[in-house]
Amino acid sequence: MKQILFALAFMMASPASADSVIGQYVAYIGHDDLYNSNGARLSEPWQILRQDRANFHRFNVSQPGDEWDSFFGSIGNRAIMERMVMNGYIDPNARRNLVNGGAMVVVRIYGSGSTGRRVEVDVYN
Repeated sequence: MKQILFALAFMMASPASADSVIGQYVAYIGHDDLYNSNGARLSEPWQILRQDRANFHRFNVSQPGDEWDSFFGSIGNRAIMERMVMNGYIDPNARRNLVNGGAMVVVRIYGSGSTGRRVEVDVYN
């Protein structure tokens, strides 16, 4: 019986469950965040989140309410944003508001140490 319980506990445990919050920021998704550097309209939430962080950290473009974060200051970490969003969660309202613009969102970065694995995105009230 102990072996069965151990096996069940092991199967239920996941690497994500060991993750902790390694960063968090609030951002207002404005008009500038909806377009890439070539002027093309972005259509996916992860693209818009990545552009928001590039605008903030690289191009010094921000909106009132945007907060600094240490994690996405790295171009390499911004490059893994898509995977982190796919491994995480975006509230359906946040997803819709991100794509439409005009959303204030809170982004929590989960991982361990300086390694991010996933993000959770919610509309900030």
